[in-house]
Amino acid sequence: MTERPAAIGAPPAGAFEDMLRIVEELDTPEGYKAELIRGKIVVSPWSKLRCLRPMRRLRSQVEAHAPEGHVAETSPFLFVFPPAERGFGPDLFVADEAAFDAEGRHADGAALSLVAELTSASTKDADWLDKLDTYGRVVPVYLVLDMQVGEITAFWDPSAKGYRSRTTVTFGTSLHIPPPFDFDLDLDTSDFAVDAGRDTQSRQDTRS
Repeated sequence: MTERPAAIGAPPAGAFEDMLRIVEELDTPEGYKAELIRGKIVVSPWSKLRCLRPMRRLRSQVEAHAPEGHVAETSPFLFVFPPAERGFGPDLFVADEAAFDAEGRHADGAALSLVAELTSASTKDADWLDKLDTYGRVVPVYLVLDMQVGEITAFWDPSAKGYRSRTTVTFGTSLHIPPPFDFDLDLDTSDFAVDAGRDTQSRQDTRS
């Protein structure tokens, strides 16, 4: 496997339940996840090690203000959106804990109160396009941490046509997170930046 997402063989478009079954039974390599994106099963790597700090910092803040009965996790769970025929494994999510009482290996996307995706060169398009469109019809708050640009965008107020509101700030600037989060959370983003230069140096070392 490489660091770029890879689409694998799947049933004809529209066979959502069949594709979902394949995703659940797929033996993905360690460190990789399988999702249903744009009608295809896509296997891509989980976040890099340097993303641990911003993910932990984000989790601790949103968890403290999450709706009652909701938990914040970075565990690799699949959430499905049947009307859109999509299934995503968010980098971080806040969801109703009751959604995990059921049997099976996927949870209902309607249980989510917040999702966050940390972009990479390989997943950025899906985070900003397909996932934004799908989350924007169901999930109250969607955070996109653009790790290449050093910005975080909050989307909220979902509708049948997608999110109706958004705010973008650079890392290091406080970001307001709207309801359903208790007390209207102001997010501290000062620890979200990673050393992008390391990626450049790593690529240079590989070529040398």
